[in-house]
Amino acid sequence: MSKIGKKAILIPEKVEIKWEKPWVRVKGPKGESSLKIVEPNLDLELTGKELKELKVKLLNPSPESDSFFGAYRSLISNMVIGVSQGFEKRLELVGVGYKAELKGKTLMLSLGFSAPVEYQIPPDLQVSVDKGVIAIKGMDKQRVGQIASEIRALRPPEPYKGKGIRYQGEQVRRKAGKVAVGATTDGTKG
Repeated sequence: MSKIGKKAILIPEKVEIKWEKPWVRVKGPKGESSLKIVEPNLDLELTGKELKELKVKLLNPSPESDSFFGAYRSLISNMVIGVSQGFEKRLELVGVGYKAELKGKTLMLSLGFSAPVEYQIPPDLQVSVDKGVIAIKGMDKQRVGQIASEIRALRPPEPYKGKGIRYQGEQVRRKAGKVAVGATTDGTKG
């Protein structure tokens, strides 16, 4: 049985949850989200009056339903966080001349190529650019991470100078460059 699946999900005051089998609908200040639970052995139980908690329960434990137990609990927890607080990923542009600007719903990136790269931003996400940092915000954790990953893939950090697009706080492992072979410090060949 999953350790994560056993944990209760705390529901903030402004968030409503409806369990209409097989759909879980979560509504909050940032929007509304829904999830279809395809595993028939899972059930949801809402407890508490002032401090609400949601628990995912297994009706008939089996190896197949155990594999869904923790996954659905995490998905529902992410929905609750998404509609109440939202998710954010930040990307840094590292390199001389690398810059980004927003034109409507298009992100224009100058990444050292012969022409600027245009990236269309999906309507359900908000993107802002400030001094070489791209912030991607939204209520769906998977979508925010996917779009951040796609933008990073346009110019991933290279290992020699570290230039490229990286997640904020990401450590890029650097490689040593080429070393001249056979040269000595006094200029003679050795």
